[in-house]
Amino acid sequence: KNVSLEILSEEDAAKKKMGLFLSVAKGSKEPAKMIVLHYKGDPSSKNTYGVIGKGITFDSGGISIKPSAGMSKMKGDMAGSAAALGVFKAVSTLKLKVNLIVIVAAAENMPSGEATRPGDIIAASNGKTVEIINTDAEGRLVLADALVYAQKLGATKIIDMATLTGACIVTFGNVHTGLMSNNADWTSRYMEASKSTGEKTWELPMDDEYFELIKSDICDMVNANENRKAGTIVGGKFLEQFVEKKTEWIHLDIAGTADMDSNSGYLDKHATGVPVRTIVKLLKNEIKEK
Repeated sequence: KNVSLEILSEEDAAKKKMGLFLSVAKGSKEPAKMIVLHYKGDPSSKNTYGVIGKGITFDSGGISIKPSAGMSKMKGDMAGSAAALGVFKAVSTLKLKVNLIVIVAAAENMPSGEATRPGDIIAASNGKTVEIINTDAEGRLVLADALVYAQKLGATKIIDMATLTGACIVTFGNVHTGLMSNNADWTSRYMEASKSTGEKTWELPMDDEYFELIKSDICDMVNANENRKAGTIVGGKFLEQFVEKKTEWIHLDIAGTADMDSNSGYLDKHATGVPVRTIVKLLKNEIKEK
């Protein structure tokens, strides 16, 4: 009774001016879907938590196509959305006294004659414009419009999760999830929950200077910096441009922790479900502190 579902088609997304989200799916025959789940566990509360997952069902890289080696694993580029759905199932099954919005930004990134091209300029649903430098930096595009929509729906505290950057794997391997945020208190609460679940997380800096790496000469920003400096942080700084200052927000780069090369502790090889346990623990802690 307290669960509802909304699925935005490409036509619906176009009406809401989700240009970045739609730009990713242009090259594919598979239609993009923005899937929104609502759970009302505490109707009296003013807080609504938002959990958003990158749902790239297959990532070829688009026109900026990936090398063939390892591309077979790109069916796992929807791990963030899988985790988001896992959070929703856990919260609704446990009947936690929270209000939750989960958004799955689902699209396939393929090259074709209709695909978005490097050099194209796309407008997001909040009006900001993005110069597409690399079509393989697509996860941040679908997340950007999802972040804007979550806030329009009333989310006050948001966590997005994505297998966003190879740079995060280079930095942390399969050990730590990279965390970037605009709010120290929200971060400390997440880190406390992370320590208790064993899902290791490391906070990265978000200094204003990092945004300089993705400024565009002809519009608001580019979607990737060609010099590859601070790749993981740049992904976080891009997403920050779609978060209102009043919104408490965490971005989790799970590129290295969503899938394990071998068994590690209680985690089996392959898909791990990170960071479902931590987010559920965080929400339980939030309830206790009311």
